[in-house]
Amino acid sequence: MVFDVIIVGGGAAGFFSAIQIATHNPQLKVIILERGKEVLTKVKISGGGRCNVTHAEFVPNELVKSYPRGEKELRGPFHTFCSGDTVAFFEERGVALKIEEDGRMFPESDSSQTIIDCFLKETEKYGIKVNTSCSVKNISAVSGSDEWKLETSQGDFQTKKLLIATGSNPKVWNLLESVGHTVVPPVPSLFTFNIKDTRINGLMGLSAPASVLLLDRKGKALKLNGNHKGEASGPLLITHWGMSGPAILKLSACGARELFDLNYQFKIQVNWLLDRNNHEVFEALTNVKNSEGRKLVFNTRPFDLPKRLWFKILEASEITSQMKWAEVSKIQLQKLADELTEATYQVNGKSTFKEEFVTAGGVDLKEINFKSYESKLHRNLFFAGEVLNIDAITGGFNFQNAWTGAFIVAKAITERT
Repeated sequence: MVFDVIIVGGGAAGFFSAIQIATHNPQLKVIILERGKEVLTKVKISGGGRCNVTHAEFVPNELVKSYPRGEKELRGPFHTFCSGDTVAFFEERGVALKIEEDGRMFPESDSSQTIIDCFLKETEKYGIKVNTSCSVKNISAVSGSDEWKLETSQGDFQTKKLLIATGSNPKVWNLLESVGHTVVPPVPSLFTFNIKDTRINGLMGLSAPASVLLLDRKGKALKLNGNHKGEASGPLLITHWGMSGPAILKLSACGARELFDLNYQFKIQVNWLLDRNNHEVFEALTNVKNSEGRKLVFNTRPFDLPKRLWFKILEASEITSQMKWAEVSKIQLQKLADELTEATYQVNGKSTFKEEFVTAGGVDLKEINFKSYESKLHRNLFFAGEVLNIDAITGGFNFQNAWTGAFIVAKAITERT
Protein backbone atom coordinates (compact mmCIF):
# COMPACT_ATOMS: atom_id res chain seq x y z
CA MET A 1 0.00 0.00 0.00
CA VAL A 2 1.38 3.38 -1.05
CA PHE A 3 0.62 6.62 0.82
CA ASP A 4 1.69 10.23 0.47
CA VAL A 5 2.39 10.41 4.22
CA ILE A 6 2.75 7.68 6.81
CA ILE A 7 2.74 8.71 10.45
CA VAL A 8 4.06 6.14 12.90
CA GLY A 9 2.48 6.74 16.31
CA GLY A 10 -1.13 7.46 17.18
CA GLY A 11 -0.46 9.89 19.99
CA ALA A 12 -0.63 13.66 20.40
CA ALA A 13 2.07 14.56 17.86
CA GLY A 14 0.90 11.96 15.34
CA PHE A 15 -2.74 13.06 15.29
CA PHE A 16 -1.96 16.77 15.38
CA SER A 17 0.40 16.50 12.40
CA ALA A 18 -2.09 14.39 10.43
CA ILE A 19 -4.82 16.98 10.99
CA GLN A 20 -2.50 19.85 10.04
CA ILE A 21 -1.37 18.05 6.87
CA ALA A 22 -4.98 17.36 5.86
CA THR A 23 -5.99 20.94 6.63
CA HIS A 24 -3.27 22.33 4.36
CA ASN A 25 -3.72 19.72 1.61
CA PRO A 26 -6.85 17.51 1.85
CA GLN A 27 -5.82 15.64 -1.32
CA LEU A 28 -2.89 13.89 0.35
CA LYS A 29 -3.33 10.23 1.26
CA VAL A 30 -2.39 10.05 4.97
CA ILE A 31 -2.34 7.10 7.37
CA ILE A 32 -1.51 6.79 11.07
CA LEU A 33 -0.02 3.49 12.23
CA GLU A 34 -0.46 2.77 15.94
CA ARG A 35 0.96 -0.35 17.59
CA GLY A 36 -1.59 -0.32 20.46
CA LYS A 37 -5.25 -1.25 20.35
CA GLU A 38 -6.22 2.34 21.16
CA VAL A 39 -4.99 5.75 20.07
CA LEU A 40 -4.22 8.85 22.14
CA THR A 41 -3.76 6.85 25.36
CA LYS A 42 -1.34 9.36 26.89
CA VAL A 43 -3.72 12.22 26.11
CA LYS A 44 -6.44 10.29 27.93
CA ILE A 45 -4.53 9.94 31.22
CA SER A 46 -2.64 13.23 31.24
CA GLY A 47 -3.45 15.77 33.90
CA GLY A 48 -5.35 13.21 35.94
CA GLY A 49 -7.71 12.59 33.01
CA ARG A 50 -8.27 16.30 32.37
CA CYS A 51 -5.49 16.71 29.75
CA ASN A 52 -3.07 19.55 30.48
CA VAL A 53 -3.10 20.79 26.87
CA THR A 54 -0.50 23.57 27.14
CA HIS A 55 0.78 26.31 29.44
CA ALA A 56 -0.22 29.98 29.55
CA GLU A 57 3.29 31.20 28.73
CA PHE A 58 2.87 32.96 25.41
CA VAL A 59 6.39 34.40 24.98
CA PRO A 60 8.63 31.95 23.07
CA ASN A 61 11.87 33.04 24.76
CA GLU A 62 10.29 32.45 28.17
CA LEU A 63 8.53 29.23 27.17
CA VAL A 64 11.80 27.53 26.14
CA LYS A 65 13.13 27.85 29.71
CA SER A 66 10.85 24.99 30.75
CA TYR A 67 12.74 22.49 28.57
CA PRO A 68 15.89 21.03 30.19
CA ARG A 69 16.60 19.33 26.86
CA GLY A 70 15.56 21.27 23.76
CA GLU A 71 15.70 24.83 25.09
CA LYS A 72 18.00 26.14 22.34
CA GLU A 73 16.41 24.11 19.52
CA LEU A 74 12.81 25.09 20.34
CA ARG A 75 13.35 28.84 20.29
CA GLY A 76 12.84 29.11 16.51
CA PRO A 77 9.93 26.64 16.32
CA PHE A 78 8.07 28.43 19.14
CA HIS A 79 8.23 31.66 17.13
CA THR A 80 6.38 29.75 14.39
CA PHE A 81 3.80 27.93 16.53
CA CYS A 82 3.43 28.72 20.22
CA SER A 83 0.91 28.18 23.03
CA GLY A 84 -1.37 30.94 21.73
CA ASP A 85 -1.63 29.08 18.43
CA THR A 86 -2.56 25.91 20.33
CA VAL A 87 -5.39 27.76 22.07
CA ALA A 88 -6.60 29.10 18.70
CA PHE A 89 -6.50 25.62 17.10
CA PHE A 90 -8.79 24.13 19.73
CA GLU A 91 -11.11 27.12 20.01
CA GLU A 92 -11.62 27.12 16.23
CA ARG A 93 -12.86 23.55 16.63
CA GLY A 94 -15.22 24.33 19.49
CA VAL A 95 -12.92 23.31 22.36
CA ALA A 96 -12.57 26.17 24.85
CA LEU A 97 -9.57 26.11 27.17
CA LYS A 98 -9.17 27.61 30.64
CA ILE A 99 -6.12 28.80 32.58
CA GLU A 100 -5.54 27.65 36.14
CA GLU A 101 -3.66 29.66 38.77
CA ASP A 102 -0.35 27.92 38.08
CA GLY A 103 -0.60 28.59 34.34
CA ARG A 104 -1.65 25.10 33.27
CA MET A 105 -4.34 25.03 30.60
CA PHE A 106 -7.15 22.46 30.39
CA PRO A 107 -10.31 22.08 28.34
CA GLU A 108 -13.22 23.79 30.10
CA SER A 109 -14.92 20.40 30.24
CA ASP A 110 -12.12 19.13 32.54
CA SER A 111 -12.12 15.96 30.45
CA SER A 112 -9.37 14.65 28.18
CA GLN A 113 -12.10 12.95 26.16
CA THR A 114 -12.97 16.40 24.77
CA ILE A 115 -9.51 16.61 23.18
CA ILE A 116 -9.67 13.02 21.93
CA ASP A 117 -13.13 13.57 20.41
CA CYS A 118 -11.86 16.71 18.68
CA PHE A 119 -8.98 14.80 17.07
CA LEU A 120 -11.12 11.83 16.04
CA LYS A 121 -13.73 14.15 14.53
CA GLU A 122 -11.04 15.91 12.48
CA THR A 123 -9.44 12.68 11.23
CA GLU A 124 -12.87 11.40 10.18
CA LYS A 125 -13.68 14.71 8.51
CA TYR A 126 -10.55 14.55 6.35
CA GLY A 127 -10.63 10.80 5.74
CA ILE A 128 -7.33 10.18 7.52
CA LYS A 129 -6.86 6.44 7.86
CA VAL A 130 -5.93 5.08 11.30
CA ASN A 131 -4.62 1.53 11.68
CA THR A 132 -4.41 0.25 15.26
CA SER A 133 -2.60 -2.92 16.43
CA CYS A 134 -0.07 -2.19 13.70
CA SER A 135 3.53 -2.48 14.90
CA VAL A 136 6.40 -1.46 12.64
CA LYS A 137 9.07 -4.14 12.30
CA ASN A 138 11.44 -2.50 9.86
CA ILE A 139 12.08 0.85 8.19
CA SER A 140 14.18 1.20 5.06
CA ALA A 141 14.79 3.71 2.28
CA VAL A 142 13.47 2.62 -1.13
CA SER A 143 16.45 2.14 -3.44
CA GLY A 144 16.80 4.80 -6.12
CA SER A 145 14.21 7.16 -4.59
CA ASP A 146 13.51 9.36 -1.59
CA GLU A 147 10.63 7.16 -0.51
CA TRP A 148 10.35 4.86 2.50
CA LYS A 149 9.26 1.26 2.97
CA LEU A 150 7.79 -0.03 6.24
CA GLU A 151 7.39 -3.69 7.14
CA THR A 152 4.60 -4.02 9.70
CA SER A 153 2.43 -6.63 11.40
CA GLN A 154 -0.24 -5.68 8.84
CA GLY A 155 1.95 -6.01 5.76
CA ASP A 156 4.24 -3.67 3.84
CA PHE A 157 3.61 0.04 3.31
CA GLN A 158 5.38 2.59 1.15
CA THR A 159 5.33 6.36 1.47
CA LYS A 160 6.75 9.55 0.00
CA LYS A 161 7.03 11.18 3.44
CA LEU A 162 7.58 9.34 6.74
CA LEU A 163 6.91 10.94 10.12
CA ILE A 164 8.01 9.20 13.32
CA ALA A 165 5.90 10.34 16.29
CA THR A 166 6.15 7.31 18.56
CA GLY A 167 7.20 8.98 21.81
CA SER A 168 9.52 6.99 24.05
CA ASN A 169 9.48 3.70 22.16
CA PRO A 170 12.74 1.70 22.44
CA LYS A 171 11.85 -0.58 19.50
CA VAL A 172 11.42 2.37 17.17
CA TRP A 173 14.61 3.98 18.48
CA ASN A 174 16.40 0.72 17.54
CA LEU A 175 14.94 0.94 14.03
CA LEU A 176 16.13 4.54 13.72
CA GLU A 177 19.62 3.51 14.83
CA SER A 178 19.58 0.89 12.07
CA VAL A 179 19.22 3.68 9.48
CA GLY A 180 22.09 5.66 11.00
CA HIS A 181 20.50 7.93 13.60
CA THR A 182 22.04 8.40 17.04
CA VAL A 183 19.74 7.82 20.02
CA VAL A 184 20.62 9.36 23.39
CA PRO A 185 19.87 6.58 25.93
CA PRO A 186 16.59 7.29 27.77
CA VAL A 187 16.41 7.92 31.51
CA PRO A 188 13.32 8.82 33.62
CA SER A 189 12.58 12.54 33.70
CA LEU A 190 9.51 13.33 35.82
CA PHE A 191 9.59 11.59 39.18
CA THR A 192 9.22 12.18 42.90
CA PHE A 193 11.92 11.75 45.54
CA ASN A 194 11.81 8.83 48.00
CA ILE A 195 12.72 10.15 51.46
CA LYS A 196 12.35 8.47 54.84
CA ASP A 197 12.87 11.05 57.55
CA THR A 198 11.25 11.54 60.96
CA ARG A 199 11.00 15.27 60.22
CA ILE A 200 8.29 14.65 57.62
CA ASN A 201 6.56 11.68 59.27
CA GLY A 202 2.84 12.30 59.63
CA LEU A 203 2.86 15.26 57.22
CA MET A 204 1.48 13.40 54.19
CA GLY A 205 -0.60 15.69 51.99
CA LEU A 206 0.95 18.88 53.36
CA SER A 207 2.07 21.39 50.75
CA ALA A 208 4.19 24.48 51.36
CA PRO A 209 6.26 26.85 49.20
CA ALA A 210 9.97 26.02 49.37
CA SER A 211 13.27 26.45 47.60
CA VAL A 212 15.07 23.15 46.93
CA LEU A 213 18.73 22.63 46.04
CA LEU A 214 20.14 19.37 44.66
CA LEU A 215 23.25 18.07 46.44
CA ASP A 216 25.54 15.19 45.57
CA ARG A 217 26.22 12.33 47.96
CA LYS A 218 28.86 14.40 49.77
CA GLY A 219 26.48 17.31 50.24
CA LYS A 220 27.96 19.62 47.61
CA ALA A 221 25.71 21.54 45.18
CA LEU A 222 25.09 19.38 42.12
CA LYS A 223 26.05 20.94 38.80
CA LEU A 224 23.59 20.21 36.00
CA ASN A 225 24.56 20.16 32.31
CA GLY A 226 28.05 21.14 33.38
CA ASN A 227 27.19 24.54 34.86
CA HIS A 228 23.52 24.96 35.74
CA LYS A 229 22.72 25.00 39.44
CA GLY A 230 20.14 22.42 40.45
CA GLU A 231 17.76 24.72 42.29
CA ALA A 232 14.00 25.24 42.03
CA SER A 233 11.31 27.06 43.97
CA GLY A 234 7.60 26.38 44.23
CA PRO A 235 5.09 24.26 46.12
CA LEU A 236 6.64 21.21 47.78
CA LEU A 237 4.27 18.34 48.56
CA ILE A 238 5.02 15.79 51.29
CA THR A 239 3.79 12.32 50.33
CA HIS A 240 3.72 8.80 51.76
CA TRP A 241 7.01 8.03 50.02
CA GLY A 242 8.81 11.36 50.38
CA MET A 243 8.53 14.63 48.50
CA SER A 244 6.79 15.72 45.30
CA GLY A 245 5.12 18.85 43.95
CA PRO A 246 6.25 21.36 41.28
CA ALA A 247 9.59 22.22 42.95
CA ILE A 248 10.65 18.55 43.12
CA LEU A 249 9.31 17.63 39.67
CA LYS A 250 11.17 20.52 38.06
CA LEU A 251 14.43 19.31 39.63
CA SER A 252 13.74 15.72 38.56
CA ALA A 253 13.44 16.93 34.96
CA CYS A 254 16.41 19.31 35.03
CA GLY A 255 18.65 16.79 36.76
CA ALA A 256 17.31 13.66 35.03
CA ARG A 257 20.64 12.43 33.68
CA GLU A 258 22.78 13.47 36.66
CA LEU A 259 20.41 11.85 39.17
CA PHE A 260 20.33 8.68 37.07
CA ASP A 261 24.15 8.61 37.19
CA LEU A 262 23.92 8.84 41.01
CA ASN A 263 21.54 5.86 41.00
CA TYR A 264 19.02 8.18 42.71
CA GLN A 265 21.13 8.29 45.88
CA PHE A 266 21.65 11.97 46.65
CA LYS A 267 20.65 14.78 49.01
CA ILE A 268 18.49 17.87 48.84
CA GLN A 269 18.60 21.07 50.84
CA VAL A 270 15.23 22.65 51.57
CA ASN A 271 14.62 26.28 52.46
CA TRP A 272 11.06 26.45 53.80
CA LEU A 273 11.30 30.25 53.75
CA LEU A 274 12.22 30.48 50.04
CA ASP A 275 14.73 33.31 49.59
CA ARG A 276 15.35 34.24 53.25
CA ASN A 277 18.87 33.25 54.24
CA ASN A 278 20.15 31.60 57.41
CA HIS A 279 21.65 34.71 58.95
CA GLU A 280 18.55 36.79 58.31
CA VAL A 281 16.30 34.13 59.85
CA PHE A 282 18.56 33.73 62.91
CA GLU A 283 18.34 37.50 63.50
CA ALA A 284 14.54 37.37 63.14
CA LEU A 285 14.31 34.48 65.63
CA THR A 286 16.54 36.36 68.09
CA ASN A 287 14.18 39.34 67.89
CA VAL A 288 11.20 37.06 68.56
CA LYS A 289 13.00 35.55 71.57
CA ASN A 290 13.64 39.04 72.97
CA SER A 291 10.13 40.37 72.38
CA GLU A 292 7.99 37.27 72.99
CA GLY A 293 10.02 35.70 75.83
CA ARG A 294 7.03 34.70 77.95
CA LYS A 295 5.13 32.97 75.17
CA LEU A 296 5.32 29.26 74.33
CA VAL A 297 7.34 28.71 71.18
CA PHE A 298 4.76 26.21 69.87
CA ASN A 299 2.06 28.88 70.13
CA THR A 300 4.05 31.43 68.14
CA ARG A 301 4.65 31.21 64.39
CA PRO A 302 6.90 34.07 63.27
CA PHE A 303 6.85 32.76 59.69
CA ASP A 304 3.97 31.86 57.40
CA LEU A 305 4.31 28.07 57.69
CA PRO A 306 1.64 25.39 58.11
CA LYS A 307 1.21 24.64 61.81
CA ARG A 308 2.02 20.93 61.46
CA LEU A 309 5.25 21.72 59.61
CA TRP A 310 6.24 24.35 62.21
CA PHE A 311 5.79 21.79 65.02
CA LYS A 312 7.95 19.23 63.21
CA ILE A 313 10.70 21.79 62.61
CA LEU A 314 10.65 22.78 66.29
CA GLU A 315 10.93 19.13 67.34
CA ALA A 316 13.88 18.66 64.96
CA SER A 317 15.50 21.69 66.63
CA GLU A 318 15.07 20.02 70.05
CA ILE A 319 12.56 22.60 71.22
CA THR A 320 9.80 21.01 73.32
CA SER A 321 6.12 21.96 73.42
CA GLN A 322 6.44 23.45 76.92
CA MET A 323 9.39 25.73 76.20
CA LYS A 324 9.02 29.49 76.21
CA TRP A 325 11.00 31.68 73.87
CA ALA A 326 13.07 32.99 76.81
CA GLU A 327 14.22 29.40 77.50
CA VAL A 328 15.49 28.73 74.00
CA SER A 329 19.28 28.72 73.87
CA LYS A 330 21.39 30.37 71.17
CA ILE A 331 22.39 26.89 69.93
CA GLN A 332 18.72 25.89 69.61
CA LEU A 333 17.93 29.15 67.79
CA GLN A 334 20.72 28.43 65.32
CA LYS A 335 19.48 24.86 64.88
CA LEU A 336 15.99 26.25 64.21
CA ALA A 337 17.36 28.68 61.61
CA ASP A 338 19.21 25.77 59.98
CA GLU A 339 16.09 23.60 59.84
CA LEU A 340 14.07 26.45 58.35
CA THR A 341 16.55 27.48 55.66
CA GLU A 342 19.10 24.67 55.13
CA ALA A 343 17.37 21.40 56.07
CA THR A 344 19.17 18.51 54.38
CA TYR A 345 17.29 15.32 53.47
CA GLN A 346 18.69 12.06 52.11
CA VAL A 347 17.01 10.78 48.94
CA ASN A 348 17.03 7.03 48.32
CA GLY A 349 15.30 6.25 45.05
CA LYS A 350 12.43 7.68 43.03
CA SER A 351 8.77 7.03 42.24
CA THR A 352 7.00 7.62 38.92
CA PHE A 353 4.88 10.75 38.93
CA LYS A 354 1.28 9.51 38.56
CA GLU A 355 0.81 7.73 35.22
CA GLU A 356 2.76 10.37 33.33
CA PHE A 357 6.00 8.58 32.58
CA VAL A 358 8.30 10.99 30.75
CA THR A 359 11.85 10.23 29.65
CA ALA A 360 14.92 12.28 28.84
CA GLY A 361 16.50 10.76 25.76
CA GLY A 362 15.73 10.05 22.12
CA VAL A 363 17.01 10.97 18.69
CA ASP A 364 20.03 13.27 18.96
CA LEU A 365 18.97 16.86 18.28
CA LYS A 366 22.13 17.54 16.26
CA GLU A 367 20.72 15.27 13.56
CA ILE A 368 17.47 17.27 13.11
CA ASN A 369 16.77 20.37 11.03
CA PHE A 370 14.44 22.34 13.30
CA LYS A 371 13.13 24.50 10.48
CA SER A 372 11.29 21.43 9.19
CA TYR A 373 11.89 18.71 11.83
CA GLU A 374 13.41 16.66 9.03
CA SER A 375 16.32 14.29 9.47
CA LYS A 376 19.67 15.75 8.39
CA LEU A 377 20.70 12.23 7.38
CA HIS A 378 17.72 11.20 5.24
CA ARG A 379 15.39 13.15 2.98
CA ASN A 380 11.64 12.81 3.70
CA LEU A 381 12.15 11.37 7.19
CA PHE A 382 10.56 13.60 9.85
CA PHE A 383 10.14 13.56 13.63
CA ALA A 384 7.78 15.11 16.19
CA GLY A 385 7.22 14.79 19.93
CA GLU A 386 9.11 12.82 22.55
CA VAL A 387 10.82 10.51 20.04
CA LEU A 388 13.38 13.33 20.00
CA ASN A 389 15.68 14.10 22.93
CA ILE A 390 13.35 16.87 24.13
CA ASP A 391 11.47 16.89 27.41
CA ALA A 392 10.04 19.45 29.79
CA ILE A 393 9.02 20.07 33.35
CA THR A 394 5.42 19.30 34.24
CA GLY A 395 2.70 21.80 33.35
CA GLY A 396 1.60 21.20 29.75
CA PHE A 397 5.00 21.85 28.19
CA ASN A 398 5.53 18.35 26.79
CA PHE A 399 2.27 18.60 24.86
CA GLN A 400 3.23 22.04 23.54
CA ASN A 401 6.44 20.51 22.19
CA ALA A 402 4.32 17.89 20.42
CA TRP A 403 1.91 20.45 18.90
CA THR A 404 4.72 22.72 17.72
CA GLY A 405 6.80 19.97 16.12
CA ALA A 406 3.73 18.45 14.48
CA PHE A 407 2.68 21.81 13.02
CA ILE A 408 6.12 22.52 11.55
CA VAL A 409 6.42 19.00 10.12
CA ALA A 410 3.01 19.33 8.48
CA LYS A 411 3.96 22.69 6.99
CA ALA A 412 7.23 21.28 5.61
CA ILE A 413 5.51 18.21 4.15
CA THR A 414 2.65 20.08 2.46
CA GLU A 415 4.95 22.78 1.04
CA ARG A 416 7.04 20.07 -0.59
CA THR A 417 4.18 18.14 -2.21
